[in-house]
Amino acid sequence: MSAPLANDLLLRALLREPTPRTPVWMMRQAGRYLPEYRATRAKAGSFLALCTNPELACEVTLQPLERYPLDAAILFSDILTIPHAMKLGLEFEAGEGPKIARPVRTAADVDALFVPDPASDLRYVIDAVALIRRELGGRVPLIGFAGSPWTVGTYMVEGGGSRTFDHIKRMMYGEPALLHKMLEVVTRATIEYLNAQVAAGAQALMVFDTWGGALSPATYREFSLRYMAYIAAEVTRENEGRRVPLVLFTKGGGAWLPEMAAAGADALGVDWTTDLATARAATAGKVALQGNLDPCVLYAAPKVIEAEVARVLASFGHGEGHVFNLGHGIHQDVDPAHAGAMIAAVHALSPQYHREEG
Repeated sequence: MSAPLANDLLLRALLREPTPRTPVWMMRQAGRYLPEYRATRAKAGSFLALCTNPELACEVTLQPLERYPLDAAILFSDILTIPHAMKLGLEFEAGEGPKIARPVRTAADVDALFVPDPASDLRYVIDAVALIRRELGGRVPLIGFAGSPWTVGTYMVEGGGSRTFDHIKRMMYGEPALLHKMLEVVTRATIEYLNAQVAAGAQALMVFDTWGGALSPATYREFSLRYMAYIAAEVTRENEGRRVPLVLFTKGGGAWLPEMAAAGADALGVDWTTDLATARAATAGKVALQGNLDPCVLYAAPKVIEAEVARVLASFGHGEGHVFNLGHGIHQDVDPAHAGAMIAAVHALSPQYHREEG
């Protein structure tokens, strides 16, 4: 039997239930801005070796919780574990990011894709989830995650990162049926992967649609949001007698928040280019909101950080359903003390926006 949660603020906020203050965590909170992470990464030998070692993945997942009073742990992994399991030849080149050795660009390439079995092909992730959950001992909830099918698909087709997305957009406009066929396989794989994370102990889920903002409104609906809605309909949403909240996050997706709110998730991530007041009005109380401090604020002095935290909290305003976060991942050269200043400011300033219980 798993330990009861000592701190369930995140889960309550994601379900728009009352909390005494706004919970806070950071995207990429286990990462290169922490010297202890860099030491563990050096011990592992490579980023991929770190991701595929459950004990070391657990170690780096827990590192920010030892340093800061955060309200959640997020699994240390990568959004490209699925193409890695599909045997597409994933490598991470220093300074250049991920590379896919065998990009998916033809009908034969798509036909060769398969849905990996999480119990075998992605066992290292599932083992990491179970180990992290055990080591947390009920301190805070554990967030599991995956990339959105569109975002993962961009890496699979482009062969790595891209500024123009020309290969996948050629497929999208020239062979849309082929792209849909590929995205359907990735979506099935993502659903099975997320469900395996929940079965292993993940208590909330997040889908990162990093590159949805590269699409037009019509193509976003057809090639990104459509598949995230499939995920929302099929992932496990109840486990251990409790709701498993699902968060969808499209970077650059502020214009589509009303449609995203209808996709079936419990919460939406909002990047820093949309005020939370605007997002709250656009979503009309249908979902919780997560965000949305500009990560570059953390380069500033602590007093500036506190003022910007106050601005974000005021933008959401009074009431339930806000999880404080950055508008994207923390940058690797941020002073860890500045992340601490942000968290302290949320703790100090957010209670005034929550009604007293009782």
